[in-house]
Amino acid sequence: VALVRKLVHVLQAPTADGFVFRVDLRLRPDPGATKVAVSLPAAETYYESMGQNWERAAYIKARPVAGDLKASTRFLKSLAPFIWRRNLDFAAIADVHAMKRQIHAVRGHAHIAVTGHNVKLGRGGIREIEFFVQTQQLIAGGRDDNLRGIRTCEVLPALAEAGWIEAAACDELVQAYEFLRRVEHRLQMMDDEQTHTIPEQSEKLSRFALFLGYRNGEDFGDALTRVLTCVQSHYARLFEAEQTLTACSGSLVFTGVQDDPETLATLAKMGFSNAAGISSQIRSWHTGRFAAMRSARARELLTGLVPDILENLSQTPDPDFAFSRFHDFLTRLPMGVQPFSLFAANPKLLSLIADIVGTAPRLSGLLARKPSMLDTLLDKTTFNERIDTEHKLAAALSDRLDFGAAFETNLDVMRVWAREQAFHVSTQLLAASISPEAAGKQFSDIATACVRNGMEIVSDDMARQHGQVPDGSWAVIGMGKFGSREMSAASDLDLIMICDAPDFAACSDGAAPLVADQYYARLARRLIAVLTAPTSEGALFEVDTRLRPSGNAGALMSKFTSFAGYQKDDAWTWEHMALTRARIVAGPPALQQNLDKLLDDTLCRQRDPRHVLGDVRDMRVRMAKTHAGKKMWDLKHAPGGLVDMEFIAQGLYLCHAHSNKPVRACAPPALFQILCDMGVMPTEDAQKLHDSWVYQSGLNQILKLCLPALPEEGFSEALKNLLCQTVNLPSYDMVEMELATHRRNVRGLYEAHIGAGR
Repeated sequence: VALVRKLVHVLQAPTADGFVFRVDLRLRPDPGATKVAVSLPAAETYYESMGQNWERAAYIKARPVAGDLKASTRFLKSLAPFIWRRNLDFAAIADVHAMKRQIHAVRGHAHIAVTGHNVKLGRGGIREIEFFVQTQQLIAGGRDDNLRGIRTCEVLPALAEAGWIEAAACDELVQAYEFLRRVEHRLQMMDDEQTHTIPEQSEKLSRFALFLGYRNGEDFGDALTRVLTCVQSHYARLFEAEQTLTACSGSLVFTGVQDDPETLATLAKMGFSNAAGISSQIRSWHTGRFAAMRSARARELLTGLVPDILENLSQTPDPDFAFSRFHDFLTRLPMGVQPFSLFAANPKLLSLIADIVGTAPRLSGLLARKPSMLDTLLDKTTFNERIDTEHKLAAALSDRLDFGAAFETNLDVMRVWAREQAFHVSTQLLAASISPEAAGKQFSDIATACVRNGMEIVSDDMARQHGQVPDGSWAVIGMGKFGSREMSAASDLDLIMICDAPDFAACSDGAAPLVADQYYARLARRLIAVLTAPTSEGALFEVDTRLRPSGNAGALMSKFTSFAGYQKDDAWTWEHMALTRARIVAGPPALQQNLDKLLDDTLCRQRDPRHVLGDVRDMRVRMAKTHAGKKMWDLKHAPGGLVDMEFIAQGLYLCHAHSNKPVRACAPPALFQILCDMGVMPTEDAQKLHDSWVYQSGLNQILKLCLPALPEEGFSEALKNLLCQTVNLPSYDMVEMELATHRRNVRGLYEAHIGAGR
C-alpha cells in the first residue's frame, strides 16, 4: 500500500514543472471498500465470486506494464475464465442484456448538441463504440480467440470478418473512433485538463475548431454531428431488439467507476435531486459488498430491476428520501435472490415496496430483516378487511402449533405467524384498506391469539414436568390498549395474571411436584418468556406487568383473594381508572366469572367525586413532570392529547359508575357516549371529545406504524400525504391546524369537567 501511494505521488503530484500523469485506481476490486493495493489471492477470490460484467469488459484492455511482469501475466491468465466464458449460461447472457437495456439508446433523439457535449460518455461518443465492441467480445470471445484483442480499432475488423458486424459498419466506426479520440486529445491539450466536454462559449468553440483544422465552429459542429449520429445509429441497431426498462426516456448506466453524465441527467429528470449520490450508491450495490448481493444470480437480477426501482421511487412525493430508505432496505436484506425474483415476477409488488420504504421506515426495516414476509403481499386477500377475527385467529395459530413439540419450536412458529399477521394488517392500514380503529382491533386480536395459545403451551409444558395443582386455575387480564383492543403496530402488552386454588400450600401432582405458589410463579415467568424471549425469529411483544397489585414490588402472578383485597382496600384511583380497559383474555369459565364480578363491583363502587377528581388532577400534574408533551406530534402526552381524554373519560366514569350497569374493556369514545347517556356530559362535549379521540388516535396509529420514534427534522412528504389521507384533509398545514383546534377543545373540556391545572 505504501509503495502504491508513493508511485501515485511520483506520477501525479504537481511541481513547478507540472505533473506526469493523472492516476485512477478505481478499477481495482470494490474500490469503495479496499485499500489501494489488493493482494493477488484477494483479487482472484473477488473476481471468481463477485466480478461484474462491466469488469469483464474492463479487463479486455488489461496488459502488464511494470513491476513483476511474470506475476501480472499469471494473474491475467488466471482471469481468462472470468473474462472469456466458452459457454455462457442463461443468467450471464441475461445480465449482458440487462446492461444493454440500461444503456438503451432511446429513439426520437435525432438531434445531438455540439456545445457542452461529452465526446467520451455522451450519446454517440467513444464509450458507445467501446461498448459496441466489448459487448460482442464478451458474448463471442470465449469461443473465438481472434475476438480477444485489446485495441478497439483492431477488434472491429475481426468482428466484421467473423460476421458479427457489416464491413461498412466496421469502417465507419473505426473512422469515428479515430476522429473522436483526436477531438478528445485536442480538448485535453487546450488547458492541460482532464476533460471530454466540447466548449460551450462560442469564442472558445471557434478557437478549438481552428486548433482541429476547421475554418470555424460551424464546420467543426457539422463534422462532429455527422460522426456522433453515425455512431448512435450503429449503437441503436445493436440494441434495437432490447426492451427499454423504464418509462422515463433516457440512459441509466451504473457500470464502471465514474458517473455517466446522461444517467445523471436522466435521474434529475425523474425527480432525484442528489443524482450523483444515487448513482454512486447504485454502483455500490453491484460490488457484492452487501449480503443480499453476494451471489452472482442476485446481482444479475438486480441489474435488470434497477430502472424499475428508480421509476417506482420517482413516483413518491420525495424521491431522494424514498431512495435513501430503499438503499437502507436493500443493504440490510440477508439474501437477495428470493426478493429480487419476486420483484421481477410481480412488478406491482415493487411498486408497493416503494410506497412502504418512502412512507414507513419502521415497516421497511421489518421487511429487510425478514424478507420472507414479501410473500404475504402476494396474497390476493391482503387488502380485504377481516371481520370477527379474534376466535378465528386464535384457532388459526393453534393449527400451526404442535403442542407435543419442543417448547422452543413453538416459540418460533408463534413469532413467524404473528409477524405475518401484523404485517398483513400494517399494509392494509398503509393502503387505507382499513381504518385506524379497525387496525387497532386486529393488532389486538393477533395479540389475544398469542396470549391464549401461549397459556396453553406453558400449561402443557408445566403439566408434563410438574403435573397440575389440584383444582387450581389461572387467567390473564389484558389491560391498557390491549384490553380495550386499541393496539398499534408498536404496542406492548399490559398484563395482569391471576391464579386460584383451594390450598396454596398443596403441591402439584407430577413427577417433580411444586408448591402451588412456586408452580404459578413459574407459569407466569414462562408465559412472559413465550411472549418476550428473542429467538432466531426475533421477539414477539414487550410485556408490561406494572399494573399488577403493588406494581414491580408485587408477585408476577396474583392470587385471586389477594387481588380482590388489594382492589378493595389498597388500590389507587389511577389503578381503578385502568380497570375501565380491563378485559379477561383467557382462563377457565369459573375463574372468569369470579373475576368479572370482582372487576364490575370494583368499578361500580360508590365514590366521592371530589376525591376522585382531585386524584385525577394530581396524577396528571405528576405525569406532566416526566412527560411534558411539548412536541406538537407527541399525541399522547401533549396538553389536549390522548392522556387528557383518557383521564376525562375514566375519571368521570369512576365518579358515576355506581348509577350505571358496569362496562369494561372500553376505549374512551365508548365511555364518552355512556357519560352522555347518563346525563353526566352534554351531548356537544361528548361529540367533541369523540371526534378529537378519533382524529388524534388515528394519526397516532399511523405514526406508530411508520416511525420507530418521532424524528427531529420533521416528516417526509410521503408520510405527510399519508397523514392527510388518514384524516381526509387536503394539506398537511390543515392537518396541523385541525390538530391544534382539537387540542384546544380537549384542554378546555378537561378543565371544565376535571378541573383547572395541568
